[in-house]
Amino acid sequence: MTAMIDILAIGEPMVEFNEDRSGAAPTYRPGHGGDTSNTIIAAARQGARTAYFTHLGDDAFGRQFLDLWEQEGVSCAAVKLVEVQRTGIYFVTHGPEGHEFSYYRAGSAASLVTPHDLPKGLVESAQVLHVSGISQAISVTACDMVFDAMARAKEAGRIVSYDTNLRLRLWPLERARAIIHAAAAQSTILLPGLDDARQLTGLESADAICDFYLAMGPNIVALTMGKEGTLVATREARRHIPARVVKAVDATGAGDTFDGAFLAEWLKARDPFAAAHFANAAAALSTQGYGAVSPIPRRAAVEAFMKN
Repeated sequence: MTAMIDILAIGEPMVEFNEDRSGAAPTYRPGHGGDTSNTIIAAARQGARTAYFTHLGDDAFGRQFLDLWEQEGVSCAAVKLVEVQRTGIYFVTHGPEGHEFSYYRAGSAASLVTPHDLPKGLVESAQVLHVSGISQAISVTACDMVFDAMARAKEAGRIVSYDTNLRLRLWPLERARAIIHAAAAQSTILLPGLDDARQLTGLESADAICDFYLAMGPNIVALTMGKEGTLVATREARRHIPARVVKAVDATGAGDTFDGAFLAEWLKARDPFAAAHFANAAAALSTQGYGAVSPIPRRAAVEAFMKN
């Protein structure tokens, strides 16, 4: 890959089976998920030039992802299908407390990736590298690979975007806190969620959390707060960006949609506050359909929604 791209994401894509309760009896809709894969598709749908890196099982699910990324315009030239390994899957169920995930990912091809598997020059070919806490939580070797990718990006003068995305089913809080804080310190753009940040930092207020993370080193902190919107903080300014109100049916992947839309829009004008306005709108639209990928809006839909 020689031509410069806008955003490269690294992590674990997963096949999704999402419960649909709109009929007489619940059914499960097949789809695609995985936080960084959702993010890179969201960025591609906003017009960014994108690429993805991972390993997948050489199975029907793995080949589906290659087809999906090709359809979305995401370069998957660096993605490898590995024989005898498998692609992870998860189920989403919905109830009074919101959506719940059940994962079947242990020993997946993506979790077995090591720093030696990261193609030379791949990270350097992108303006922005995007990774997450989940990218690191799936295994020790995957964690090391993410740190190696971040180091390569920093050395090449690239932007590092990091979503804390805490998943305590994957690792204990103390280990997650240590790793995620170390990664946050290496990031340029930090994209935490409020609930996760409260567990990771021990702080309650959004302003205190932004102060905490800015002191670690990132230039931009965009703290997503669900219905309360997003608090965007830099060393020079901070601003609360209100959420967009819609009739939501499924919030799966909304945070990932925010990330992809934020990065795509930030690359256009380098304005984090305008990027958060745009990303809030995209994330809101993504909750109006079932599944992580299918409801992610394209730029024209986001722009039309913002005009209203």
